[in-house]
Amino acid sequence: MKNKELVYKLEQRGFDSLSDREVLSLMADTNDPEKFKNLDLRDLAKMSITELIAAGLTKREAQIVASAFEASRRRQALSALDAIQIRSSASVFEYFSSLLSDLPHEEFHVMFLNRANRVIKSERISQGGVSGTVTDVRLILKTAIELLASGMVISHNHPSGNTSPSDSDIRITQKIKEAGALLDIQLLDHIIVAGRDYYSFADNGAM
Repeated sequence: MKNKELVYKLEQRGFDSLSDREVLSLMADTNDPEKFKNLDLRDLAKMSITELIAAGLTKREAQIVASAFEASRRRQALSALDAIQIRSSASVFEYFSSLLSDLPHEEFHVMFLNRANRVIKSERISQGGVSGTVTDVRLILKTAIELLASGMVISHNHPSGNTSPSDSDIRITQKIKEAGALLDIQLLDHIIVAGRDYYSFADNGAM
């Protein structure tokens, strides 16, 4: 089935009439839906451009697919941020999960809060490999000062799916907490996102 036929099918019957692989074929602007035969949407969301190319997509197709999933993550994150109230670890996880749960690499994010614990800004601080990322505490505090933040929540992901904090996770949490305290900026929690599960330092008395 060529894309012209897929477009006609879409126009006549809507997206509900298309299979996942047909939607992906349209998204990647390819004439071969069979390229996606062995790949489901959750798999694709976690794959890098290099991995997509290795799975049979052209470089251009891989870039389009990866960009589409990144745009989807950002849209979900913005929607979650609009609705979020910092009342529990679950509400924080709901936001960070939309950004981090499907990533194949580690990222470190910080949510900056005002005195009413409402979000001023959320920002990615660093990106690393599969097993770690370097976090610059000075950069975090610089941004907090510029935003006149009164509080922070930090979060990073474990692509392995293991929720347990590592020794380096514990050390960086303490380091950020102590640095923030010197400037009267409270670190409220550190959320480790591990797929559809999470670990909260605050909930586990590890702050």
